[in-house]
Amino acid sequence: MARPLEGKVVVITGGSSGIGLAIAKCLAQAGASVALAARHEEKLEQARLKIAEIGGKVLAVKTDVCVRQQVKDLIAKTEAELGPVDILVNNAGIGYYTMMRNLKEDEWEKTVDVNCKGVLNGIGAVLSGMIARGKGHIVNMSSDSGRATCPGLAVYAGTKYFVEGMTSSMRKELVGTGIRVTNIQPGDVTTSFNENKMIDQEALDKYFNSELDKYLSPDDIGRAVVYAVSQPDGVAVNEILIEPTDFPLV
Repeated sequence: MARPLEGKVVVITGGSSGIGLAIAKCLAQAGASVALAARHEEKLEQARLKIAEIGGKVLAVKTDVCVRQQVKDLIAKTEAELGPVDILVNNAGIGYYTMMRNLKEDEWEKTVDVNCKGVLNGIGAVLSGMIARGKGHIVNMSSDSGRATCPGLAVYAGTKYFVEGMTSSMRKELVGTGIRVTNIQPGDVTTSFNENKMIDQEALDKYFNSELDKYLSPDDIGRAVVYAVSQPDGVAVNEILIEPTDFPLV
């Protein structure tokens, strides 16, 4: 099997399950050493064992991406045990189906904290080191909802529009540094992510798509990430939009 990422060190937030774990498996199979970050220790340890089973070098670090110092500590621990971080995958995310008029304000705030501040905390923890080394790759997990609005997911879509705009500006600022930035924009994926969204029956009745058998698999997203980060120096994959064939939003 080709191992284009041999010797690379990757940090993946939200790495204990779903898309994050699938990305970790795909990157480990491609040769990378992987640091998994998530809030839930039991799931994190289970994920670590799964990566170890396929022969990957893996570290698991309990981390809340909303806490800036915890993210900095994650990067410091990774670099102490695995080496300098070559690739950061900002995958941790949350979202809820809500109608704006139903004022689920606590859920709005949680969504902004994880999807916006969490991404910024990840970038802030690795960017100086990458600039000093003259190389690095930051992968932000956006969404097709960051390309086209989706009713019932207004705040979630807004956070993904933030990621798109911030990333586009940062990419231009980093020209000449050797650092590449990629946004991955998945459509509907079969994961436990939807379990967190079931709080507003009105929004669910109107907008939730329950044809789960036609969704993408987490491995589909993992392969997209491997493609993006495996390109030769000088080749930038700025974004990948990946949607189920039967459910195009964009």
